[in-house]
Amino acid sequence: MSGPCRVGIVGVGNMGGAVAQRLLGLGWSVNACDLVAAKVAALQALGARPAVDPAQAAEGAGALIVCVVDAAQSEAVLFGERGAAAALAPGAPVLLCPTIAPEDVAGLAARLAAGGLHPLDAPMSGGPARAREGTMSLMVACSDEAWQQAQGLVAALSSQVFRVGDRCGDGARTKLVNNLLAAINLAGAAEAMALAQRLGLDPGRTLDVIERSSGQSWIGSDRMRRALAGDYAPRAHVNLLRKDTRLAVAMARQAGFEGPLGPVAAGVFEQAAQAGLGELDDAALLQLLGGQRT
Repeated sequence: MSGPCRVGIVGVGNMGGAVAQRLLGLGWSVNACDLVAAKVAALQALGARPAVDPAQAAEGAGALIVCVVDAAQSEAVLFGERGAAAALAPGAPVLLCPTIAPEDVAGLAARLAAGGLHPLDAPMSGGPARAREGTMSLMVACSDEAWQQAQGLVAALSSQVFRVGDRCGDGARTKLVNNLLAAINLAGAAEAMALAQRLGLDPGRTLDVIERSSGQSWIGSDRMRRALAGDYAPRAHVNLLRKDTRLAVAMARQAGFEGPLGPVAAGVFEQAAQAGLGELDDAALLQLLGGQRT
């Protein structure tokens, strides 16, 4: 796959939809599938072909991108009734992009390989804007054969591609390590801004200082700017980092590692979800720690 061809994308929400827009803009053909018809319709207006189920998304596609939420959805998309795996041509690359447990990625990859397909463990990071721009981080673990087969597609998706290994599951491990740090940084940023507000400091000016000083983090700046503007429209739901921190802490424990901050950050996201903030943007941690509610 050296140049534009037809690609099936199952799950065209925030990230999957942005990926679809990226590929369409580069001249690729896209079969778009999602449970939410409006998301598919928006892409159809840009030239995508709507697919009613994963099997139809795979029809005529030289590759498949799976951008759903969890392992159960991934399995249903690939191997459920009208699943995509059976409809793909032998040798087609399958990019597994959800953030799920490494053992789940490895299991799905093994089944895909047994069926003559080329699985790539390929979680994404950076948000929808960077996905549309082609600058998101793409962490890829796969066989050399799968890597070669998917080169054109991977290069089209992002200029920030990291081949982290040849063992499917290592992409997921890398993503969970990254997301655990992102969650720790975000929880810390929300705590610091809540403290600034309690002290009577101007929050915008305080964030100006932080962004140019040792407390700066990309996710802290990005989310706290939105929070200060009262913008909680979900780009990345609280529930996503709730899921990811749970997975990361479980992965750490399986490896015999117990860090002091990961479980605390996971607890903050669990608390936010229990407070009814789960479907808001994760900038809503400032509401939780600042004692505010929508």
